[in-house]
Order: sequence, then structure tokens, then C-alpha cells
Amino acid sequence: MISNNSNIVGRKFARAALLLFVFIIGCATTMADSPVVKSEFIYLTAPFPSCHASTIAETKSGLVASWFGGTAERNPDVCIYVSRQVGGHWTPPLQVADGVGFATDRLPCWNPVLFQPTNGSLLLFYKVGPKPAAWWGMLTTSTNDGQTWSKPVRLPDGILGPIKNKPVQLANGDILCGSSTEGDGGWRVHFERTSDFGKTWITTPPVNDGKTIGAIQPSILFLKNGELAAIGRTHNDKIFKITSRDDGQTWSKMILTDLPNPDSGTDAVTLHDGRQLLVYNHNVRTGSNNKGRSPLNIAISNDGTNWSAALVLENDPDAPNGFAYPAVMQTRDGLIHITYTWERKRIKHVVIDPAKLTLLPIINGVWPTDAENVSKEK
Repeated sequence: MISNNSNIVGRKFARAALLLFVFIIGCATTMADSPVVKSEFIYLTAPFPSCHASTIAETKSGLVASWFGGTAERNPDVCIYVSRQVGGHWTPPLQVADGVGFATDRLPCWNPVLFQPTNGSLLLFYKVGPKPAAWWGMLTTSTNDGQTWSKPVRLPDGILGPIKNKPVQLANGDILCGSSTEGDGGWRVHFERTSDFGKTWITTPPVNDGKTIGAIQPSILFLKNGELAAIGRTHNDKIFKITSRDDGQTWSKMILTDLPNPDSGTDAVTLHDGRQLLVYNHNVRTGSNNKGRSPLNIAISNDGTNWSAALVLENDPDAPNGFAYPAVMQTRDGLIHITYTWERKRIKHVVIDPAKLTLLPIINGVWPTDAENVSKEK
């Protein structure tokens, strides 16, 4: 004879099993429905305590990422590191460039930028110098998808290369780089062009006065109307925008968008379907524990002017160093890859399926509260 107690225990066990089953199915459904395909750190241990300014590119054999690392930004021991994704895993950080052998024996390195042209070697631009107002451009190349690198060469005087964000390749094969300076003239944007993979260059004059709008670090976009647009970081608490009708030879007057910017780096890319995707800190600098570098957001636009909230990648207002300096690209399979500085301690890599993003309009620069979809480690 089965006791009542046994029946009660059996019913409780069945209920617990059912709840566990529902929970597992719910989690699986949530993960399946999430636009976040993967969220990971590129490395867990490294020979440097601090890192910043990552960049990412797709080669024929896989992804390559780079960043600068050392004891702290501006210190002479800051070098350029590279990691490749092999078999679904990132290789340990490899130092590929340093600031040894210049006028003061050793200087810090800054802001690497990877770019894979349609044909030719993988390009890695970076800067060397005591500070952004006095740095210069460098270039090293790889013929084997980032496994080994050429001896770095200094770019011609007056040419800095892409200052933070990736270049674009135009229909005629020219590589157009968004560049900027931070000297006595203020923050000013200009554009540099090479038709021979960095051997020779031409450059525009600055496209803003550095005073009305102080702007740096442009990302270049292809608009559906055939124009180019550039957007990026400012001193003015908002993201700037500027357009070109002649493939970047001349540019319109710079304007400020409605999107906030806490004096922090942004990046953007034109998707395969013609839409624009922007990664940025939707915040202002003042009144924040981390200078506005949280949250880190994704927005999407059909025209480069009107933006919709798509995803919040990180949101921790108490994180001391925040989440910043994103780099973004779309790979051949249509997925979005984003790298960014995570608390100045690591480089994070997040993969997004754009088909699963839910969009809500950003009106007058206000992020909709019901778009607070924060990615988690998987």
C-alpha cells in the first residue's frame, strides 16, 4: 500500500521536474530568439594589465582582432597586439608592434586599425607618439591573414591613416580613410585616400573648424542615395554627421545629430541590406561614474539620419571604466561582429544576428526604455 506521504512526495517531484523542464525549454527558446549569437572575451590572461581601442577584420581564413595593451594608456610600454580566431577560439595575444627606437628611445603605441582590401595583404595601421596631438601614422602588413607581419613603416608626413575606425574601399579600388587631428586647431576631421595600399596618399583639408564642432574618429558609410556619410565622436555631447557626393573628395557642412555622445569613440558600418548600424554610448559625460561610457548601445538607420534602438550590449553605471571604443563589421555570412574595451581590462567580442533585432524609434535622442536588452556571457 502506498502512503499518502508517498503520493505527496511523488506529486512534488513531478511538479519540480515539470518546472525544470519548462525552465530549460524557456531558456533554450530565449537563447534561440536572442539576437546575441555569442558573447566572449578574446583573452582571459595577457602580459599587460590594461587594454583599449580594438579593431576587427575578416580574412579569407577567419577573423583577426587587434588592440593596444600595456600598463596604462600613454605609457611607453604600450604595444600593439593581435589575436586570430582559429577553430572557433582566439589565439593568445601576440605583440606585433612597439614604439622602440624612436627619438626618445621608446614611445607608446595607439589605436590600431585592421583592414582587409578586396585583393591584397591585410593592413594594420597604428600610431606612435607621446600623445594624440603629436603622434604619427605607421603601417604593417600580413600576407598570411595575420599570422606574421612585415617590418612597420612610417606613413608620409601629414598622413596619419585611419585614426580609429576602419577605412572603406570605393568602387574604383581606392581605400578611403576617416582621419582626424587633436592639436592646437582643436578636434578636426579630414579624409585620406590611397590607391596603392598605403604607398602613396592624398588628403583633404579639415572639414570642420574644430571650434564650432570639435570632432574626431569618423566612420564612413554608404548611403542608399549614392552619397557617403561620416559620423563620429565630438566634444559637443552629440554625434556628428557629414556627407559627400563625390566619393569623399569634398564634404558638406558638419552638423550634430540628436544622438548623444559622452566624448567617447563610436563605430558604424553599412550592412549588406543597405541599412546603417551604429555602436556607441547612448549617454552624456557629466554626472556619470564612468564618464558616460555605459551603457553601450546598437542603433540602426535606413537613411543615416533617423535611428532606431536595437540593443544594449552593456549597462552598468557603476563600472569604473565602462565599456567603450567599439569596432564593428559584418562578415560574409551576414552576422555582425563587435569588439570593444571592457573595463580597460579585456577586449570583448559579441556576435549579433541582425535579423533578430527588434527596433524601436529613437525620438529626439531619447533611448526607449523597453529596448533595454542587455547581452550576457554565454
